[in-house]
Amino acid sequence: SPSARGKDRSGRGFERRRHHGMALRNLSTVMRGPLGLQQAGLLAPASACAAQTVGAPHLSKGGPSTQVRNASQLETQQKMKSVGNIMKITKAMKMVAAARMKGAQRKVEACRGMVDPSIKLFGDNPLVEGKSVTVPITSDKGLCGGVNSQVNRVVKALHDVRADGAEAPRLCIVGDKGRSVLTRGMPESVDFVADQATKQAVTFATASAIAEEVLKTDSAASRIVFNRFKSAIAFQPTVATVPSPETIESKPELVEKFDEYELEGPDRSEFLTDLQEFNLASTIYWGMLENGCSEQASRVQAMENSSKNAEEMLSALTIKYNKTRQAGITTELIEIISGAVALEG
Repeated sequence: SPSARGKDRSGRGFERRRHHGMALRNLSTVMRGPLGLQQAGLLAPASACAAQTVGAPHLSKGGPSTQVRNASQLETQQKMKSVGNIMKITKAMKMVAAARMKGAQRKVEACRGMVDPSIKLFGDNPLVEGKSVTVPITSDKGLCGGVNSQVNRVVKALHDVRADGAEAPRLCIVGDKGRSVLTRGMPESVDFVADQATKQAVTFATASAIAEEVLKTDSAASRIVFNRFKSAIAFQPTVATVPSPETIESKPELVEKFDEYELEGPDRSEFLTDLQEFNLASTIYWGMLENGCSEQASRVQAMENSSKNAEEMLSALTIKYNKTRQAGITTELIEIISGAVALEG
């Protein structure tokens, strides 16, 4: 009858609406994770799923695993950003050091002709008798490889190895990096420290002021220790010895060399005093230029190595970040597929 058919249609409509409501509740349960599925009876335990294999457990959007994954990705991103900034700084420092090295190299080549005659005339013997003073020339800035450590090692060796009957050498330190090491190891031998002398452009006036302080020690010889620039990738620790006028007059072989020349003006002793004061200032000036050029060359190599290390670290962090991100995407895909399979079952 028509009334019965109407009742049947209304009953089927009610069943359809009830089925849709259950489907929505099941979908909501799927979005809540595996615990909700098990409570609804739509997800069987792992022991009962012999025929169906799921690659990874279901992870909810706000679950602990997702939060840990997101935190790990954020931490990796922060590391990548910091390493990238460091790499930019090291590359910029390399370019600046390379430009400064070219200017310093021109000054060194021009200054070598000023000290070569005195070295050929008086020789270069680091072992001296009597009282001596050692002048280590180091830098005031770091990040330049092993330039300063080489000078400090040579100074310590000269302090331990000396001629028979010679006193322990005194120290007149140039540069903050030498001061921090040598004053800690040999504080009783330090007479003078000149820091902040190499942060600005090196001038002959600065070297002359340091030479005046060295002359106050009244030593038989002054030994200037520095790194001699050889090439952009090599430098050599060097000891330049400047004897005092009294030491020269006490050696006949050196006095005979002066007798070969005709001197005008003051007598020989006064002439030797003026000459050796100039030789000491010019040698210190030469050592500061050589060491400054070696410092810039070593900084170029150090910054290049730092840039390479930062690039390798950034590449490793990028791979780690991509793996973590791909793992998160795969996990989310597994969640969606597992939910769909659960709805079909």
